[in-house]
Amino acid sequence: MIQVENIDETISDNASSIKHWVLNKLIESGISEQTAEYLNMLILLIGLLIVIVIVDLIIRKLLIGAFSQFAERTKTNFDDLLVANKVPRNVAHIIPLLIAIEFVPDVFSDFYNFENIIEKGLIVFAIVLTLWVVRSLLNTLKDYLKTLPRFKDKPISSYIQVFMIFAWLAGFMSAIAIITGIPFWTFVTGLGTISAVIILVFKDTIMGFVASIQVSINDMVRIGDWITFEKYGADGDVTEISLATVKVQNFDKTITTIPTYALISDSFKNWRGMTNSNGRRIKRALYLKQEGVKFLTASDIDKLRGIKLIKPYLDSAEAKISAYNTSNNIDKSLLLNGRNLTNLGVFRKYIDMYLKNNSAINKDMMIMARQLAPTTQGIPLEIYAFSSDKRWENYEYIISDIFDHLIAALPYFDLEIFELPSTIKLQN
Repeated sequence: MIQVENIDETISDNASSIKHWVLNKLIESGISEQTAEYLNMLILLIGLLIVIVIVDLIIRKLLIGAFSQFAERTKTNFDDLLVANKVPRNVAHIIPLLIAIEFVPDVFSDFYNFENIIEKGLIVFAIVLTLWVVRSLLNTLKDYLKTLPRFKDKPISSYIQVFMIFAWLAGFMSAIAIITGIPFWTFVTGLGTISAVIILVFKDTIMGFVASIQVSINDMVRIGDWITFEKYGADGDVTEISLATVKVQNFDKTITTIPTYALISDSFKNWRGMTNSNGRRIKRALYLKQEGVKFLTASDIDKLRGIKLIKPYLDSAEAKISAYNTSNNIDKSLLLNGRNLTNLGVFRKYIDMYLKNNSAINKDMMIMARQLAPTTQGIPLEIYAFSSDKRWENYEYIISDIFDHLIAALPYFDLEIFELPSTIKLQN
C-alpha cells in the first residue's frame, strides 16, 4: 500500500510540475495570466485526451488479441462468445477512464466549476461503462447457456432483460443523484411519491415480467415448441421468449410477435405433448349417405368374403348370427327379423382391420373407427388413430393415403359419400 501511494504521489507531482511549467512558459511569453490559465487548461486537456486515446487503443488491441488467441486454443466456446459480445473491448475502457479521473483535477485546477462538471460526467460515464460490461457478460452467459441442451428451451433472455432493466434504472437514479448532488438513498426515497407514474409507464414491462415467470414456472411454453394462437394468427415454432414478447416463426416463414402476458391471459394450443408422444393423432370422418345403409343378404356376404381383411370376421359373425336366429326360431322370411349384418357395420370393421394392418399407424395407441350421430349431411364415420410418423408432411401423406383407400373402397360395400346436390342448372 505504501508503494502504491508513493507511485500515485509521484505521478501527481509530475503532472503538477508539467502544469506549472506550461503556465510559466505562457506567462513568460507575454500572455496575460488569465489568458495563460485558459491556454494552459486547453493544452493540458488536449494532451490528456491524446494520452487517453493512445492508452485505450493499446489496451484494447492487447486485450482483444490475448482473448482471441486464448479462444483459439481452448475447446470451450465461452471465450469466443466473450469476444463476440465485446467484453474485452468494454473492459479496455476502464484504465483510460481511471487515468482521466486521476488527472482531471490537475487539468482544471484553476477552474473549479469545470472540474466539478467534468468529474461528475466521468463518474456518470463510469456507471454507464459498468452497465456495458455487465450487459456484455450477461449476453455472453445467455449465448453460452443456449448452447447447452439443459437450458436451450428456457427463457433466459427474459431474466437477463429484467435484471438489466433494474440495473439501468439503478444506474439512471445514481447518475441523477450524482449530478444533482442529492444522496442516493434520499433520491430513491423521493421516487416513492411518483411510484404510481412509474408503474403506469412500465405497465407492460411489469406484466411481461410476471408473465415470463409464470410461463417458466408452469412450463407452459419452451423455445422450440410448436404453438397455435388463433387470436394472433400464430401457428409455428417458438424462436424467442423475451420479457415483453414471444416470437413465433409460422410455417410460411413469417414471424408473429405475441405479448408475453397473452400466454397467461388468453387460450392457445401447445403441440409439445404430441411431439413428445409416440404418435400424432388422426381424427377425421367420412360422411356417408343414409339411404345407402342396408342389411346384408347371404349373397352380399358371400360377395364380401372376397375381401381378405374381413373374411375371418364375416365367417365368425355369420356363424354366431345364424346360431342365434336358429336357436330363437327367428322368421328370416323378412330380413329385418333377428340379428343381421349391415354394410355400414361391416365397412366399419373393415376400416378397423385396415388401420391395424397399416404400417404407418402406431399399434400401441388407440385405433378406432366409430359412428357418430347422424347429421343433415349424412352419417359421420370417424377414424381415430395415431400415425407413427409425426412430421407434418409425412403425417398429411399418411392421412391422404388412408382416406384415398377408404373412399375407393366404399362402392364394394354399396356405400356412397354424401354430397350436397348441385343447384346449378345448365341453360339451353
